[in-house]
Amino acid sequence: MKIQQFEDKGLAHFGYAILSEETNEVVLIDPARNPQPYYDFAQAHSASIVGVIETHPHADFVSSHLEIHQQTGATIYTHSLVGADYPHQAFDEGAVVQIGNIKLKSLHTPGHSPDSISIVLEHEGKDKAVFTGDTLFIGDVGRPDLRENAGNITAKREELARQMYRSTREKLMKLDDDVVVYPAHGSGSLCGKALSDANSSTIGAEKIGNYALQPMSEDAFVKILTEDQPFIPKYFGYDVSLNKKGAPDYSQTIDSVKRLQKNFIPEAGALIVDARNEKVFKKGHYKGAINIQNGGKFETWLGSIVGPEEPFYLAAESDAQLNDLISKAAKIGYELLIKGAFVLDDGAAYTSPMLDVAAFRQHPRDYTIVDIRNASEVKAGKFFENAINIPLPELRERADEIPATKPIVIHCAGGYRSAAGSSIVEAALPETIVMDLSEAVNDFKNS
Repeated sequence: MKIQQFEDKGLAHFGYAILSEETNEVVLIDPARNPQPYYDFAQAHSASIVGVIETHPHADFVSSHLEIHQQTGATIYTHSLVGADYPHQAFDEGAVVQIGNIKLKSLHTPGHSPDSISIVLEHEGKDKAVFTGDTLFIGDVGRPDLRENAGNITAKREELARQMYRSTREKLMKLDDDVVVYPAHGSGSLCGKALSDANSSTIGAEKIGNYALQPMSEDAFVKILTEDQPFIPKYFGYDVSLNKKGAPDYSQTIDSVKRLQKNFIPEAGALIVDARNEKVFKKGHYKGAINIQNGGKFETWLGSIVGPEEPFYLAAESDAQLNDLISKAAKIGYELLIKGAFVLDDGAAYTSPMLDVAAFRQHPRDYTIVDIRNASEVKAGKFFENAINIPLPELRERADEIPATKPIVIHCAGGYRSAAGSSIVEAALPETIVMDLSEAVNDFKNS
């Protein structure tokens, strides 16, 4: 037997391949959008992919389960409550998939979603591992507030939190302490609030170290689980629906994105996502463009700022960067929204004013300061006492709340988000000077 974990650092996602060396068969769990690494794994072991198990319809990434089924004939397994629109076999409580001497057993573990399952791996008669999807993480459990308006079955966060209490106590915590825990996400995922950097654990270790598994009443659990959860990106409901339906072929949709000539000029009023470095962007960009820089979390911020009903143009510094960005957009199904993609040099007409940091430090009250960090970050401490807090995912809708009587300075925690934030406010308030504190924010954190 072999268990292979596949990590996507950008979305802090873990997918899995389970190989029976006895029968040369592979079952996948929660595969990422690009199926090629799973095909490569099977080929390297001269094995066939015979099954794909979806622990639930994911909100934060698009799975390749339907494409893998179409390419390999593998059976897709998921809970009947998903109401899946793709060909599948129900994998409800007590159902078993067997390959060689490996049994994969379904536990219905609602809490993150009503249709969540965990998969217990039994090898040679003993439970060895559990694949917990978004139910149990390392150091946390899945947030219960993503299915109030999405999915085949919706549920209020308090109801799901109570289900999570029972799923953890009555099912997962009943497993042997040495059973290895393999979650679908790690640190950096927005599917929980306190995920560890570790990529696996054990039931015993989680009983000791996971705040959500400590002895407490159901009411106390509900309170602690429903408070201080991170924001919900705009794309989450869209991905739940796309995963319920089954995403189109990855490579075909990537190839179908229209590549436009260099310095293409979109129509007036079009939404433009400019992913170039913020220094290049500020020297010259198109009117109204949003500067979501290419980086480790590009896809998360793309799907947090741009809604799934908004077609957009994508601009990059080079052809190589453009291809990278389209692949990242595809992880959340947003390649389907790209009207056209093009390379842009620094010759565009609109420039952004640069902040005189020394003058700002001397007279901060001469500026309107906008803190675009999340509410939980601001709760932990402000950098500027009089700053207005509007989190970046809400900024496009709320920019008109910012007073335009003084020059505006935008800041975040480290400089990445403020590039997007300042470009959004600059477009919304064209008659006002809008500046980005950028990485200089680090000089003010402890001042």
